[in-house]
Amino acid sequence: MSNVKQVKVWDPLVRLFHWSLVLAFIVAYLTGEEEDDLHIYAGYVILGLILFRLLWGFIGTRHARFSDFVRSPTEIANYIRDMLAGRAKRYIGHNPAGGAMILALLLGLAITTWSGLEVYAIEEGAGPLAGASNISLISPAYADDDDDEHEYGHQKDEDEGEEELWEEIHEVSANLVLLLVILHVLGVVVSGRIHHENLVRAMITGRKKSG
Repeated sequence: MSNVKQVKVWDPLVRLFHWSLVLAFIVAYLTGEEEDDLHIYAGYVILGLILFRLLWGFIGTRHARFSDFVRSPTEIANYIRDMLAGRAKRYIGHNPAGGAMILALLLGLAITTWSGLEVYAIEEGAGPLAGASNISLISPAYADDDDDEHEYGHQKDEDEGEEELWEEIHEVSANLVLLLVILHVLGVVVSGRIHHENLVRAMITGRKKSG
């Protein structure tokens, strides 16, 4: 086994991104009900990692680039069919299903973090979206107290309704991301068995067997 030739596939930044995202998502998911500072910080870390991966997908090393692993729906479907049949083609970089999963996870995490920022802005009046999500309606100088009270009550009801909507989006998207993570892990296990390689170790060392 030691004579098997290996090639460098995953650069250090891809590996750091991957395991940092794993840790940040676990922290964010486990602290979701508490809505404490740790949950918020984990969300910011995830957002930063998403932005980095989008950039690295265009300027990064060969196998980190979107052009290396983004495939057509037909190619993705054919790969999944072959994988389930135990005869999937081996790829040095991400296979078509893995590439599709990366895009799905990035989208799901982007929706989750954005909705979380919306909730944070409405509840606490803080975060980068606070100015856009918590615009106060200024009553004209000539409006009487009854008008001000009515307008305030109406705005409060709107804020509560908007907050509930974003909370629902945040919770649903987080659970969908968890489902995607589970499917990703299953795909890694199945693909590893088919091709007789340890894909988890490859994401740690950055190396895979060449053939």
